Amino acid sequence: MKITRQVRVGKVLVGGGAPIAIQSMSTFNPVDVSYAAAQINALGEAGADIVRMAVPNKQAAEALADLKKVTKVPLVADIHFDYRLALTAMESGIDALRINPGNIGKRENVIKVVSMAKEKQIPIRIGINAGSLPMHILKEHGGHPTAEGMVAGALEHVKILEEENFFDIVISVKATDVPMMVKANRMLSEKTIYPLHLGVTEAGTLYRGTIKSAIGIGTLLLDGIGDTIRVSLTDDPLKEVKAAKEILSSIGKQLYGPVMISCPTCGRTQVNLIKMAQIVEEKLQQFKKPIKVAVMGCPVNGPGEAREADFGIAGGKGCGLLFKKGKVIRSVPEEQLIDALMEEIEKFEKEGDI
Repeated sequence: MKITRQVRVGKVLVGGGAPIAIQSMSTFNPVDVSYAAAQINALGEAGADIVRMAVPNKQAAEALADLKKVTKVPLVADIHFDYRLALTAMESGIDALRINPGNIGKRENVIKVVSMAKEKQIPIRIGINAGSLPMHILKEHGGHPTAEGMVAGALEHVKILEEENFFDIVISVKATDVPMMVKANRMLSEKTIYPLHLGVTEAGTLYRGTIKSAIGIGTLLLDGIGDTIRVSLTDDPLKEVKAAKEILSSIGKQLYGPVMISCPTCGRTQVNLIKMAQIVEEKLQQFKKPIKVAVMGCPVNGPGEAREADFGIAGGKGCGLLFKKGKVIRSVPEEQLIDALMEEIEKFEKEGDI
């Protein structure tokens, strides 16, 4: 993993070898303090490390002060066009800003924002999206969005901050096109030491958006690129957090509670494996320790194919096998398999010994 410059977003460290921070975005205006706080705290409980909020006007920027009093997760103010909103958000105690220095007006306005951010030690995320590149960048790169254009746009904005001796910077270059997003981040990683925030923007609804995000984000993380991530879904943001945790767990970066593996059904399967796997997956949500749990369709290959699992079951006709670390513990009647598995996991949660 590339070691980038480290910044602090509230209590969360980003970059510099720190754990990859999971982000999401509130669907509420900060003015709706009680609703926004409930959602933000729920996102924190679900595993979000940082939550971003759109700040469309002065009232919203001022409301951040009240919101900060009733939330624990670091908050990022998403600001566009009006530099005064960034100033008010910082005065309200926001933990970080997401801006494009080029779209908040004159250079003197940027200087005002950077001066306060420097004074209050508030990092700034420069966010570049393929769909909103400035015209001069588009003209220089063939009239349409490209990875090269995204990188050029990001570095152009970085230069503005650096010229003001501001270096607490995070960069994101996002596109809805996965190959373009991957290429842009790879290029950017070679050109800068700042931490990168990864995401596929406008990825879509739950199914398609999760797949696109897993490919784009996962590819880069396996390359050692990326310090913080957001899975962008047209759905409940709690599902964004769950998907992000699954991506990190699947590539072995960070485990969040149990990870379940299960085999596809085949002609040897003599139990309702699909239903069994769904029940186990649901029950596993109550546990916190990072273990691997296998739900296999038959006792012929089950324990062997899931040898790396900490606990598992393999179904059979009328009965099945319960196993730990690839070794069979005992045979269990089919209707008791799931309960037997849960008993073993509960024992581990309490005693910590497999």
